[in-house]
Amino acid sequence: MTAYLIRNVRVLDGEPTDLLVRDGVVAEVGGGLTAGDATVLDATGLVALPGLVDLHTHLREPGREDAETVESGSRAAALGGYTAVCAMANTSPVADTAGVVEQVWRLGREAGLVDVQPIGAVTVGLAGERLAELGAMADSAARVRIFSDDGHCVADPRLMRRALEYVKAFDGVIAQHAEEPRLTEGAQMHEGEVSTRLGLTGWPAVAEEAIIARDVLLAEHVGSRLHVCHVSTAGSVEVLRQAKARGVRVTAEVTPHHLLLTDERAETYDPVFKVNPPLRTATDVAALRAALAEGVIDVIATDHAPHAVEDKECEWAYARPGMLGLETALSIALDVFGPQWDLIAERMSRAPARIAGLTGQGVDPAPGAPANLTLVDPAARRVIEPAELASRSRNTPYARMTLPGRIVATFLRGEPTVLDGKAVK
Repeated sequence: MTAYLIRNVRVLDGEPTDLLVRDGVVAEVGGGLTAGDATVLDATGLVALPGLVDLHTHLREPGREDAETVESGSRAAALGGYTAVCAMANTSPVADTAGVVEQVWRLGREAGLVDVQPIGAVTVGLAGERLAELGAMADSAARVRIFSDDGHCVADPRLMRRALEYVKAFDGVIAQHAEEPRLTEGAQMHEGEVSTRLGLTGWPAVAEEAIIARDVLLAEHVGSRLHVCHVSTAGSVEVLRQAKARGVRVTAEVTPHHLLLTDERAETYDPVFKVNPPLRTATDVAALRAALAEGVIDVIATDHAPHAVEDKECEWAYARPGMLGLETALSIALDVFGPQWDLIAERMSRAPARIAGLTGQGVDPAPGAPANLTLVDPAARRVIEPAELASRSRNTPYARMTLPGRIVATFLRGEPTVLDGKAVK
């Protein structure tokens, strides 16, 4: 294994220093380090972060390899500064058995670009009717600890309670896609002034808030762990704030697009802005930003949702919801919060690693720490060109936008997956 001496890098908000990476760990940290056999990287002006961890990624394999594969999604993740991603269960076949989650896990290991941790389905076939093989997936080689029917809400309260009770035995997590389906039938975008003007059926904020309110009560009753996916409304923030104040074991995530974009983007009828939950109002965006800074929301998660051309480049009503996110998430965080490196490390690395139970991930660079690292150039600015992204899909909402920050290098257990902004393999 090649050793690397990273010179003049700032670790988070610290002063410039050197990092010696050897045998998969950060061997030394300090000024003026030497190592005759090490490859020297000049990191002047760069910031070292713990490798980013995404709690919410759609890799599409098995079943929709035309949109993404585990390998292509892993490459996109590494280029975005990630060293671990949690792969959602809505594949084809659904990841509702030990066999499918182990397949995804092994594909991730073969790609070797990031740690791919499968998320198992809560219900068989995501149908919301009976529990999937939660125990078998937890005991599998993939060691699944998070379960989600993402894309579908576990709408039946009895089933949700049973799922929470089941995973409590091994400290698992149920990650809920909070959407009361009877309130969103036929919905195309956020319900509000813009949807009325455009004549599109609205997705009301209360459809999300009602499920979160129900589920925090269930989690409180059971004493189990609940995670709320892609929080998008100011009302949801208040429900979460009250639940956390009572000591409910609930965590929550927000996506980069819900931190930056509003429902006014739908005025173009460009399906690239169609997403579930939908883009909300500027008031919601402000509440989400404040909640993330405060810690009411724990994590920035991409909800990276690649789609093939035929599923996006069509009429709005027929387009699939979802956006790319892995290669732009850190830039959006920098755009929204500026170079608050400790906040970014907490929300994009440490907290998601803790929630997912990923040992060795989310650890700040320090002597003896696993060398899962991201080197960022905060002074760089780049224009997002869809054709240049590593994903097999092109449905980025940031096309031709100029965003701050550039990932210069990513290391997974001391091995570079990205150098000079380019994937190593």
